[in-house]
Amino acid sequence: MGPLDLHTAMVLSMCCHFQLTSAWVASNFLMTGPKAYLTYAGSVQVGTQNGIEECKHQFAWDRWNCPDSATQQRGLRRATRETSFVHAISAAGVMYTLTRNCSLGDLDNCGCDVSKNGKIGGRGWLWGGCSDNVDFGERISKQYVDAQETGQDYRAAVNLHNNAAGRLAVKATMKRICRCHGMSESCSVQTCWTQLSDFREIGNYLKMKHSQAQKLDVDKKRMRAGNSADSRGAIVDAFGSIAQTELIYLEDSPDYCRKNSSLGLYGTEGRECLQHGDGLTQWERRSCRRLCHECGLRVEEMRTEVVSSCNCKFHWCCKVNCEDCSQVIVKHVCARREAGDGHGFRRRYRGPK
Repeated sequence: MGPLDLHTAMVLSMCCHFQLTSAWVASNFLMTGPKAYLTYAGSVQVGTQNGIEECKHQFAWDRWNCPDSATQQRGLRRATRETSFVHAISAAGVMYTLTRNCSLGDLDNCGCDVSKNGKIGGRGWLWGGCSDNVDFGERISKQYVDAQETGQDYRAAVNLHNNAAGRLAVKATMKRICRCHGMSESCSVQTCWTQLSDFREIGNYLKMKHSQAQKLDVDKKRMRAGNSADSRGAIVDAFGSIAQTELIYLEDSPDYCRKNSSLGLYGTEGRECLQHGDGLTQWERRSCRRLCHECGLRVEEMRTEVVSSCNCKFHWCCKVNCEDCSQVIVKHVCARREAGDGHGFRRRYRGPK
């Protein structure tokens, strides 16, 4: 069996194996899932939350900013480019936390991966030390997260694919740590082990995959035919040319500039953007253009005076006197254009940035 055949077979098996009834919310599963996995419930909850927080960080200055609705059942019904990221980063967060807690000895019957210790890893180095047990994290994460997909259609297959891509991102970003050995620290031999990267690196990796996500071309006529074998065949054909590491989606993203209550989208009006500041990335510096101007809005400067205690002095005994200091905080937000403002202006929508 070739690698692509193996991939499509894996997708189908994942799609049809788990038949639990809870929706994709980790807390729901923790209440209904197998009792054998309650040991890992805390790690799963923390990992899921870490994934959501990373999602909000990665998209803080995008039109779609990973709102709370995106991680709820309503937001996850759509199989958009953004939903693919939510699935991937959530699965990665659960795997990451389980792996880390395993290596720290916080979980019963689990510890470092020493399966390769003592073996030659490369020229001048051997495997040793305490490698993070990603195989354990991957296995338990898969059992928790993938169990949320109860369907057997292309949407469930897409979600399972993106879950797996998130877990592969954890592996792809791992780093090798080495320690030197030898006379007078000559480093003639090194002992090396693998370690999880900072979760931010995984978020950066998946954000790049989000920008490169591929839209899945599905034969909808075969899917609607009602024949399960034909439906599975359509899924296999659609996944045939897509690597396991890539994010995929089915539906084009809605206009994130505009408020859409039915989809839980708030639009960009009232959103803060960045115009000035030290250490801003190019993406952050362009946030006002992306969130405001290209959405038909203007940038409004808001000044707020904040009063706080300062220049405090301790007097014996036992009194502290402080002065009141004021500071003006300047923010820029997207606001509606006033009547007659921007003659001939037309909103330029360039996709879900």
